[in-house]
Amino acid sequence: MRYTTAEPGRIFVLRLEDGDIVHEVIEQFADEHNIEAASLIAVGGADDGSRLVVGPGEDRGLPLEIMKETLHHVHEIAGTGTLFRDAEGTPLVHMHMACGRNTQTITGCIREGVRVWHVMEVVVQELKNCSARRVVEEPLGLKLLQP
Repeated sequence: MRYTTAEPGRIFVLRLEDGDIVHEVIEQFADEHNIEAASLIAVGGADDGSRLVVGPGEDRGLPLEIMKETLHHVHEIAGTGTLFRDAEGTPLVHMHMACGRNTQTITGCIREGVRVWHVMEVVVQELKNCSARRVVEEPLGLKLLQP
């Protein structure tokens, strides 16, 4: 385990609008408000056609074969995640959502593009004095958290 410390900063309450792509809007907001790091929670609706990363094709296989799933119809969502900047200073969201409709639920990472259905609420809790960054880590080739 690796860790760093942080202190609570500003808290923002966002209302995402119909058609917004969740990670893009949050990353743009972070850039505009100079947010270096944050924890995130979200509730609302994901629109038909939203895409999730739902796991690797093989448990330990390399190179990674990313599995993706497309939502068919509108889904209710609950999501949680983090935002940290990468080595170039770009804010990157890593959020997982549970997306449910009737008795079916799909859970995954929103990086492929979850589109808001009418409205989504996101609470952004800024983390101040935090040295953590997202850095490409081999052999996975992903930008992973480096506390």
